[in-house]
Amino acid sequence: MTAQGLLLVISGPSGAGKGTVCRVLMSRQPQVRYSVSATTRPPRTGEVEGVHYYFKTQEQFEAMIAQDKLIEWAKVYDNYYGTPKEPVMEALRSGRDIILEIDIQGAFQVKEKYPEGVYVFIAPPSLEELRRRIEGRATDATEVIAKRMKAAAGELDQAGKYDYIIVNDTVETAALKLEAIVTAEKCRASRLSSLKPY
Repeated sequence: MTAQGLLLVISGPSGAGKGTVCRVLMSRQPQVRYSVSATTRPPRTGEVEGVHYYFKTQEQFEAMIAQDKLIEWAKVYDNYYGTPKEPVMEALRSGRDIILEIDIQGAFQVKEKYPEGVYVFIAPPSLEELRRRIEGRATDATEVIAKRMKAAAGELDQAGKYDYIIVNDTVETAALKLEAIVTAEKCRASRLSSLKPY
């Protein structure tokens, strides 16, 4: 009997390094994969259906909402984004660990439905360091940076609602901590009770 995979829900402020930490984890743990989100925004150059996103029309997405086919969803500006339920559930049943890298609102939606998930908040060492990282990207205008910093302060206030908080001082150390969480959760007695390995 295959052990159920872990549902890893990862959140944190923009610029905290969530994606980088998750990519390092996946390079070390091949059974860990990203979930693929659905969106109504048009594909960007180079994006592949089913790899980067599932691209849907507004009508298709709203039908998925009505039929409870999404784990979580949100409307961001004029486009819908969400996590289709069935591919995630199928992966978990087959023993693969799935990462949902989503914002706090989405994470709390998921936690209501799947409290057995593992909820991890990736935090910057400080707001000053976060600002330095965002500015270092040189991709955002000053007013966008100000909005991101204000949002980050609010997100950090919610970090205590997660199971774990990882401060991303260095990517290597943060990835090791995330890997340790995955290992520990796989040894949790409640997850192993149906397998009777003892």
